[in-house]
Amino acid sequence: MNGAASPAFASRSYLARRGEIFDYFDRTAAEAWAALTSEAPLGRIRATVREGRARMRAVLLDWLGPDLRGLTILDAGCGTGLLAVELAARGAEVTAVDLSPRLVALARERVSGLALAGRIEFRAGDMLDPALGRFDRVVAMDSLIHYATADMVRALAGLAARSEGAVLFTFPPRNPLLALFHGIGRLFPRRERAPSIVPVSERALRRALAAEPGLAHRRPGRTVRVAHGFYTAQALELVPA
Repeated sequence: MNGAASPAFASRSYLARRGEIFDYFDRTAAEAWAALTSEAPLGRIRATVREGRARMRAVLLDWLGPDLRGLTILDAGCGTGLLAVELAARGAEVTAVDLSPRLVALARERVSGLALAGRIEFRAGDMLDPALGRFDRVVAMDSLIHYATADMVRALAGLAARSEGAVLFTFPPRNPLLALFHGIGRLFPRRERAPSIVPVSERALRRALAAEPGLAHRRPGRTVRVAHGFYTAQALELVPA
């Protein structure tokens, strides 16, 4: 499927959703995503998403700290590379992977010629591919939000197994406002819709994380919710127990 290696746990639901994500971001929404992650003018709704994502990146970067020299970091689901660039600017050696070859190509193009480009390796493929290696930290910003909770938790276990330190990720918290936004999203033509987001309550997610054997040596750390216009997500870190 789409040329990406399959993780060992890969359930049918994970593989099916991965295919939908690939089709959407590589074939349907690549140009829209390029605009969203640039400084191009946007409509009101997408502008709030851009600003919300910027706020979330700031949260994750704050958790990681200003000096990342000597650290290797996996940017799991890098899109067009905004977070990868900021990680590299702080001194990290970054492996940035995304399912969409078109978005990865755009990310490479955007950093071409920058001094920090040598600290980022962009790769197209599955973020859970063991061939990516091991890292000091892993960040998965908005890259697990389309998966069922069980698949997301197992994916986190796979990422944690390859991280010496914290795994930082975001999830869509279940709340009435987010449900309203999802309802509005269904008004868009089907061809323009992203794969559905799967909201989960923080309590239910914490239970699922605690029950996952692959996370037995991890515990939840800091958490922050970012809600701005049509962007709502919650960051959570998993740290060594």
